[in-house]
Amino acid sequence: MKTECKSKQIEFQGLSKREVVGKFDGGSITSDAGGLLLRETEQRTAVIKRFAECFTDFRDQDSIEHTVLELVSQRVYGLALGYEDLNDHDMLRQDPLLAVLCEKKDPTGSNRKCPRDKGKALAGKSTLNRLELTSPDASEKNRYKKIVAHPDKMDHLLVDAFLQLYGKKPKQIILDIDATDDPLHGNQEGRFFHGYYKSYCYLPLYIFCGDHLLCARLRPSNIDAAFGTVEELERIVTRIRDHWPKVKIIIRGDSGFCREEIMSWSEANNVGYILGLAKNTRLKEIIKEDLIEAELRYRTTGRASRVYDDFFYKTLKSWSRSRRVISKAEYLKKGANPRFVVTSISKDEVDADHLYEKLYCARGDMENRIKEQQLYLFSDRTSTSQIRSNQIRLYFSSIAYLLVSSLRRLGLKGTQMAKAQCHTIRLKLLKIGAQLNITVRKVWVSLSEGYPYQEIFMKVYRNLVNLPLPVW
Repeated sequence: MKTECKSKQIEFQGLSKREVVGKFDGGSITSDAGGLLLRETEQRTAVIKRFAECFTDFRDQDSIEHTVLELVSQRVYGLALGYEDLNDHDMLRQDPLLAVLCEKKDPTGSNRKCPRDKGKALAGKSTLNRLELTSPDASEKNRYKKIVAHPDKMDHLLVDAFLQLYGKKPKQIILDIDATDDPLHGNQEGRFFHGYYKSYCYLPLYIFCGDHLLCARLRPSNIDAAFGTVEELERIVTRIRDHWPKVKIIIRGDSGFCREEIMSWSEANNVGYILGLAKNTRLKEIIKEDLIEAELRYRTTGRASRVYDDFFYKTLKSWSRSRRVISKAEYLKKGANPRFVVTSISKDEVDADHLYEKLYCARGDMENRIKEQQLYLFSDRTSTSQIRSNQIRLYFSSIAYLLVSSLRRLGLKGTQMAKAQCHTIRLKLLKIGAQLNITVRKVWVSLSEGYPYQEIFMKVYRNLVNLPLPVW
């Protein structure tokens, strides 16, 4: 008969004459020791702390074991470290390193009130989901769900974080606007079939300035891609100008945002714009000679050729006035590829080819930022039944993105990973094996000696600790 100890052994393939035996008896070991860098980033940005202030807690404070800040921290750090699902936290709640990140005074959970919670310092999924599922009209009279989220405050937080963390006061900023699909696999509120994406989905609207996220608005997909853009811009631009009255603001987007409402609002509010313009027969007729010239160049050189032009154009019905249009008559191996951009920026300020190639085409980087949040910080985990709770999930993802991007901007500055994407940062800097030894006076974190990026890790640490505490 096997002993209890023997039954817990895992016998792997041997190594020469040696047995290879495993056991789950290593003590407190974590695979996320690099999360301490996220904690240092939070100490200097207060992003999570400000986010927690966007909730109202109607619980009896004498009866709770997890504050709103601790619950919010657990959820945000979990996303940043790659744990996309609330179910993950039924195991993560036992991780003392995550408890340290959440500022738990008892990271081992040895002092929990309920015997079944002993050794579990953090909250489980049923407690965490109250952050998302509490009704907006909840009060202290509710039985379970009493933590109310305030989306308007969360919207303001994204802009305020941008203003405080941007750095030196800029002379000009460009706000990138885009919409994308968020595929749905259930019967969520606001679920519709989208013909372009050929799936049931939401159609969230994003606004970035560089890698700073300013807006993440969840919307149903039975709308125009530009729906609600003016309202979001008005809110964001007003808040930016309250802080930087003289800054020049330009908005940039693809042809899905070339709408009279957006352009006329921009012109009335002294906001510049660079927007893609869908091609049509009238536009192609205007640049007919440019297309012929581009084709001749291609036939002569065998290489892609481009001819830029600059003219004023007005649609037959939809536009209220004529506007400057930049055309790119391009000829490739596959044939003619004409493109158009409409802008409020004058020819005296920027010529046609520079505006198209350097300013308009740079908007493509925003797609990388959206991809980071969707794929690596799980903004597409919108599986609750209500659009409000799914929007709150999107806010959690957005705050996790702010935290990781702040680590990149503040900590990775001057390193070879200064422009690394979120999943690379997670893989190389956050996923570090370590053994924890928690005493009365110290939390010892013994990181793996075989960790290959120790030099970069120490550089990031020094960058962070040399920042003032906090930045804002």
